Amino acid sequence: MKGRLGQSDAEFYALENSTTPTHVGSLVIVRRPEERLEYERFLDTIEERLAEVPRYRQKVRAVPLGIARPVWVEDRDFDITYHVRVSALPQPGSDDQLHDLVARLNSRPLDRERPLWEVYLIEGLADDRLAVFTKTHLALVDGRANVDLMQLLLTDTPHTPEPPEDLWMGQHEPSDGELVMGAVIDMLSRPARTASMIQGLVGEVAESITGLQEDAANVIERASSLVRARTAVTPVRSLNVPISRSRRFAVARMDLGEFRRLRAAYGCTVNDLLLSVIAGGLRTWLISRGEPISAGTEVRVLEPIAVDDVGLGVGEQVRAYIVRLPVAESNAVVRLRQIAHGAAAQVDRNRQVAARALAASGGFTPPTLHALGARTAMSVSPRSFNTLVTNAPGPQAPVYLSGIEVQEVFPVPPLIANQVVSIGITSYNGTVYIGLNADRDGMWDVISMTEFLYEALDELAASAKGE
Repeated sequence: MKGRLGQSDAEFYALENSTTPTHVGSLVIVRRPEERLEYERFLDTIEERLAEVPRYRQKVRAVPLGIARPVWVEDRDFDITYHVRVSALPQPGSDDQLHDLVARLNSRPLDRERPLWEVYLIEGLADDRLAVFTKTHLALVDGRANVDLMQLLLTDTPHTPEPPEDLWMGQHEPSDGELVMGAVIDMLSRPARTASMIQGLVGEVAESITGLQEDAANVIERASSLVRARTAVTPVRSLNVPISRSRRFAVARMDLGEFRRLRAAYGCTVNDLLLSVIAGGLRTWLISRGEPISAGTEVRVLEPIAVDDVGLGVGEQVRAYIVRLPVAESNAVVRLRQIAHGAAAQVDRNRQVAARALAASGGFTPPTLHALGARTAMSVSPRSFNTLVTNAPGPQAPVYLSGIEVQEVFPVPPLIANQVVSIGITSYNGTVYIGLNADRDGMWDVISMTEFLYEALDELAASAKGE
């Protein structure tokens, strides 16, 4: 079946559970227009954009008996009002109240009986502002035919482009029998893969019959132990604990111009500086938690980085890199030097995609790049890193939502199992926007973490001035 989930998409779908939903979010703030943004107008804007991503009208159907990967099928009962909702804060709603609402909305897994996305228009925000929060399942976003919905909603001009003609009508939804027949046909069309699968099934049956299953499990465990010994990192007591179903969300805003000045002063990249700020913030946070920090204590972050490989689509231009953050180092400049040296040893700076090249792929790309980064992280063993950091550069000129200029945009990356925080970074229109998605119990003091990030940046700025 042409709509069968790819291997990675099927894994994202299967691995999801109530404590680790596999969706990525975006929070956008706009100034309320003089002419009120009516729900119906907002609904029309989204419905027009859906013509460019037909998958947003499709849902996932499992194949009976699990004999093949699930398939995408048309949702004949597609109801856009189910996916696009209105919420309101008690006026005048504060940023803290908004972030609490986003945390609650983000805690809920998407409805698997429907297409895997949701949009919330949030009213009542102070200073005459509106917020829009989106949730998109990682299985939906491949960076090629399917991008994050927020990328389609934000435009580089206040004039919404003419949508393509959309004559969508829900197609026939296959029955269980048709799904099984489709799986059989797919197997027959790929004999090598089918033979391998059958051989594996026969092997499992034979092992259970002969009583060798326990021995096989022991062999696998020994092999896994060897892999873990080579790749596993030391958990950080406060960062790596079992997580709950609930979330907290906090943000930080920083001047991109300050990072550019520090880049010139230190001879490094903006990304090096961002990682150094995160390292400084984590160091102070760990100390505030009473975490024992010795000379060798480090936090390994997985940072998916877009690289410029000729012939690859945007969806294939993301590679995962493990960066060691020397949180034991008390000197901010030394931390920065160590991070820059380590990053340069891993990443060929000439292969990193510039923001202008990413923007050329069309639309507001950071939401899609954060999703691709999260997909990359999900494919890496969580034993190999302590936390996830995604960094996606955005345009340095205004973008618009339904003709209204966007003021702020914050990424909301997913949490990985046993990791209490994921950090997303987007630069847009002269500002660096940082979103921290945290476990409600494991990082109850996430607001303090944002303050520690500001302190880390101030420390680098003071050192650059010789203070």
